[in-house]
Amino acid sequence: MILIIKHIDIEGPGTLGDFLKSRQEAFRIVELGAGEALPVDPHTFKAVIVLGGPMNVDEEDRYPFLRPENDFIQKVLKEGIPYLGICLGSQLLAKAAGARVVKSPVKEIGWYHIQLTDEGKKDPLFEGFRPQDPIYQWHGDMFQIPLNGKLLASAQGCPHQALKVGEKAYGLQFHVEVTDKSIKEWCEEYCETDLPGRRDHAQSMMEDYWKCKKSFDTQAQRLYQNFLSITNASST
Repeated sequence: MILIIKHIDIEGPGTLGDFLKSRQEAFRIVELGAGEALPVDPHTFKAVIVLGGPMNVDEEDRYPFLRPENDFIQKVLKEGIPYLGICLGSQLLAKAAGARVVKSPVKEIGWYHIQLTDEGKKDPLFEGFRPQDPIYQWHGDMFQIPLNGKLLASAQGCPHQALKVGEKAYGLQFHVEVTDKSIKEWCEEYCETDLPGRRDHAQSMMEDYWKCKKSFDTQAQRLYQNFLSITNASST
């Protein structure tokens, strides 16, 4: 079974959950923002996926679940359990591995392009990845690279876009899981704070979603399958 850690109601697994269902992969969602507790032992799971959220990794007083979550991720890393962190999940990975999370040089909200590093081009997670296709972003922070980490993808505005810690733990600063429902809900919840007075940008993001949807979903499915292959290989 795969464990999915969720921080806020409107940031769910999206197309990643749909993919796992289509592959008949059992998964369990723990909703930390709703007060659910993390499992004691990550060993009962073949992989751990940590989703996004609006909180900063250091807001442990405001979000008390962040402290035990950090401890849990450190256990996952120590045991070599496959890990995939998306946005906040990537920042939590970096923190658990001893790196800082800082303000991104550019707050990225919308559709952007990234480039794979030399390490990223040869990593199995990005096999078949097409950098020419846009991906979706919504973040103001950026992870630094821990001592035992590798930078897998970069971009002009935010230079740290994907990282790897050890052999099986990955973090993606960008969102591969979003749907039209996700973007709509995020705009309703976050626009007043992150895009004050920019409802036009919210509208253009939705329009671009439908333009990008086919290639974007293909990219997401490719990454999901690659991570699942990494996970299954580690289970044999």
